[in-house]
Amino acid sequence: MSEKGPDSGRDKRESVGIDRHIDKLENRRNAKEAQRTAGALAGQRARGWTERLLTRTTSGAIYAIVVLVCLYLGPFATTLMISAMGWLCCSEFFRIARMGGRMPNEGVGLAAAVLFPLAAYGYGLRGLVIILFLLLAACAAWYVFTPRANVGDVAITVFGPLYTSLTFSSLVLVRIIDKGFMGATLTFGVMLSIWANDAMAYAIGSRFGVHKLAPRISPHKSWEGFYGGIVASVIIWAILAAFGVAGLEMPLAILGGLLVGIAGVVGDLFESRLKRGVGVKDSGNLMPGHGGLLDRSDSMLFGSMAAYFVLFFGGIL
Repeated sequence: MSEKGPDSGRDKRESVGIDRHIDKLENRRNAKEAQRTAGALAGQRARGWTERLLTRTTSGAIYAIVVLVCLYLGPFATTLMISAMGWLCCSEFFRIARMGGRMPNEGVGLAAAVLFPLAAYGYGLRGLVIILFLLLAACAAWYVFTPRANVGDVAITVFGPLYTSLTFSSLVLVRIIDKGFMGATLTFGVMLSIWANDAMAYAIGSRFGVHKLAPRISPHKSWEGFYGGIVASVIIWAILAAFGVAGLEMPLAILGGLLVGIAGVVGDLFESRLKRGVGVKDSGNLMPGHGGLLDRSDSMLFGSMAAYFVLFFGGIL
């Protein structure tokens, strides 16, 4: 008969303790399995946030560099860039319209989207009126000779290039005020004020946002973010006035910052309403981290148009 000493009892207790510890670890792991599968663990969330931030920052930086290069190369390079951007935004708008059951004439609409900025560069406001007339005439002819076309399709075909490219052409009209450094800087300042509005609205809204701005359309936007964005827009315009860009004076600059900031928010909400109407999150996937170019430019469309009117009626243009 073998004898069991104190070491044998201690080994048994240690073995039981180890088994319990292993079981506890397994139970903890199993409890987190659902979170792990959903990607909801703290480490997974942090890694995902970092990856999204890097992706968004990289694509945004490339976009900004292309814009800067074209602006300072001259009015024609700017026009070509705006023409391409208008075409892409109009194409994404037509995609949303098709998802909503509309059948626009994309050939006519996209041709007008390309031509609006070119006409603004060559003939100013008169050029825009000419392209608008040709667009209406082409849509009327299409409607008359195409039995399947209905008035809703015609309306979408006309509205697409007006909403995207005609508004974008405001930047061309601002850029051609001067072919050199001053014209490029004024145009860049207008665009920068809209970008600053978006960035500050997001930063303030995500940190301090409590009161919802338009919960049914864009639930993440808040009044706190709205006011923060307006302040950022006014600051950029005030800097332009402080440096005497294009003879801009401070009262007009403050008014410009206010109106451009408000118009940018309206443009953002308008595009959000379009997407919510057809149940999509992004207008496209051209810009990783941002969605489509229309998603990136929604504030710019209305904001640049407001800037043009401020500068025009303010005697700058």
